[in-house]
Amino acid sequence: MYGGFGTIGSPALLIDALLQKGVRDLTLIGIDAGYPDVGIGKLISHGRVKKLLTTHIGSNPEAGQQMMDGRLAVTFCPQGIFAEKIRAGGVGIPGILVDARMWGEATDGREAVLFEGKPCWMEPALTADVGIVYAKQADTYGNLIYDKSARNLNPLVAMAAEITIAEVEEIVPAGELDPEKIVTPGIFVDYMVNRSGGNS
Repeated sequence: MYGGFGTIGSPALLIDALLQKGVRDLTLIGIDAGYPDVGIGKLISHGRVKKLLTTHIGSNPEAGQQMMDGRLAVTFCPQGIFAEKIRAGGVGIPGILVDARMWGEATDGREAVLFEGKPCWMEPALTADVGIVYAKQADTYGNLIYDKSARNLNPLVAMAAEITIAEVEEIVPAGELDPEKIVTPGIFVDYMVNRSGGNS
């Protein structure tokens, strides 16, 4: 699972490390497929991904071609529901109810249940073995601060992953961050990599 939207808030250093390690047959969960040679799109372009759960692939023609060729299995989900499924996974909720009428005739064999008179489906929560996120600043306890729109899904990914690795611009001693600016508590962060070369 990965944070970022396009290139904004994308953990570029960690993505490059995955490429260098030669990791293959990945199942990725993230809001988009990035661009062909930037961000998460690098893993797709290099053939390292076998399955992608996402909201769109329009900015990455390579992902579209691999999907059409049968080399990449892609499952799509509307962005709001996608984010809520990740949030649910992060807080331990097994799934969310969504309005079945949004999908029209595309039922995927599921039967709707009535909730307050509306046909609904249960969408399972999304979790991951590993989540990679990007943050502007952290302290040595792993508390994370994000920079404006680079926050995007990074806080949700940090919560929904069994192991979270944060790529951070700056790591400061504990107690130096303004607690009112901390978005992700350190309890959700297992490892940190400092973009300037250090790690924690």
